[in-house]
Amino acid sequence: MTVTRLDQGQRHRPRMAFLKKIEALMMEMQNPDTGIKTQTQKVMITNIPHAVGGNDILQWILQRLQITEEEALHLGDLFVKYGYIYPLQEPKNLTLRTDGSLYRFQTPYFWPAQSWPADDTDYAIYLAKKNIKRKGILEEYEKEHYNMLNQKINYKWDFVIMQAKEQYKAGKERKKADRYALDCQERAYWLVNRTPPGMLNVLEYGLDRATDPNENKKTTMEFYRREIMYCQQAIMKSRVKSSVSLGGLVKYSEQFLSNDPILSGCLPSNPWVTDDPEFWDLNAKLVEVPTRMRVERWAFNFSELMRDPKGRQNFQLFLKKEFSGENLSFWEACEDLKYGDQSKVKEKAEEIYKLFLAPGARRWINIDGTTMGITVKGLKHPHRYVLDAAQTHIYMLMKKDSYGRYLKSPVYKEMLAKAVVPQETVKKSSNFPFGRRHLRSSPSPIILRQQEEEAKAKEAATTVDITQVMSKLDRRSQLPKEPPK
Repeated sequence: MTVTRLDQGQRHRPRMAFLKKIEALMMEMQNPDTGIKTQTQKVMITNIPHAVGGNDILQWILQRLQITEEEALHLGDLFVKYGYIYPLQEPKNLTLRTDGSLYRFQTPYFWPAQSWPADDTDYAIYLAKKNIKRKGILEEYEKEHYNMLNQKINYKWDFVIMQAKEQYKAGKERKKADRYALDCQERAYWLVNRTPPGMLNVLEYGLDRATDPNENKKTTMEFYRREIMYCQQAIMKSRVKSSVSLGGLVKYSEQFLSNDPILSGCLPSNPWVTDDPEFWDLNAKLVEVPTRMRVERWAFNFSELMRDPKGRQNFQLFLKKEFSGENLSFWEACEDLKYGDQSKVKEKAEEIYKLFLAPGARRWINIDGTTMGITVKGLKHPHRYVLDAAQTHIYMLMKKDSYGRYLKSPVYKEMLAKAVVPQETVKKSSNFPFGRRHLRSSPSPIILRQQEEEAKAKEAATTVDITQVMSKLDRRSQLPKEPPK
């Protein structure tokens, strides 16, 4: 039994691409020229500035994206559920309503794509402020969170209460419209980041999550049994040492080093530097005589041979001598079906079946019964990849059976013998950095400084005559000394 489960330590990627697209639409929506026109609207008895109607949002999405009304309404719901737009009349209802309901755009600082997380201290200050404002009347889940946070961050609870009182006092000094809008904004933010029971947590698949959101979190006996089985399989799983992996990477790099046009250069010359098209002529797809480097690359692995049209042409010549040329022809026909015109898929699939797979076919290929059954069943409803099973079978057959004999055959050896080795041509002067030149590492600045000091010392020694200096010292010593006064 195989346990299909994600790695326990894997960090799931956040949906940043999705959130960035929403933010781009939000920026367009708030554009003064092309966006939604905001107005001062009356809620209850309070005039709220910069409000928009739900129907205006829906109509803007329809005109901007050219989608159906159902899709536009779903996208508008996502805007509200992710906290980019918050309702003014029903703060707990995070859906887009088109019946004249009023909304406002959330401040970009509170957008979900911001890197800072919703902190427990900020949530505790919000709950404490709400508790002061409503004189202890909180929702049941808010009371549970309040008590839990009181125990969790009890060491700084005095700071939480002080901040809550200061924010409550500052809020009372604001205008009534601003106070109402900020209350709705703050409530919508915490409904998104601290979801009440029964509501969908849209950020569960979002930023910086460390476990699989689809994982069954019920700790039943079956859960523990599967956990033990997973750990046992992980212990028994064969692993490759890092030294072996690095050795394989080094071997691959050394093998392809001579074929790298940036590291080893191009022969006869780099056409982007010299404007000489001879490189393209020598490496054309079906050139009569290929270069030696190209032919040697066919021996690296079977995929290199099959990727090169000239290599397949030479390989087909060998297969015809072994009376198995239909294998490569079938593989090429499958590739044409896979990447050809969609309108001709059914017609090509029938032609391939009649030519290679049907009983008594003119170029019948040998595949096992299981693969034949899968292929025939799939041909009832043909598509691009209907022949993948048969194509893979023939590919592995050529790789394991024919490829080794081809490299030892006279066909390959003759092609290798007559392959051309282009000579390097003189390049024009250019500042293009990718040339065929040997790179040398620059010497250390310390070594350069030492060499300069040694050169200066030698120069000073050669310019000063030691005999003249000694003779001057001797004459000074022979002069009579003046008596002290």
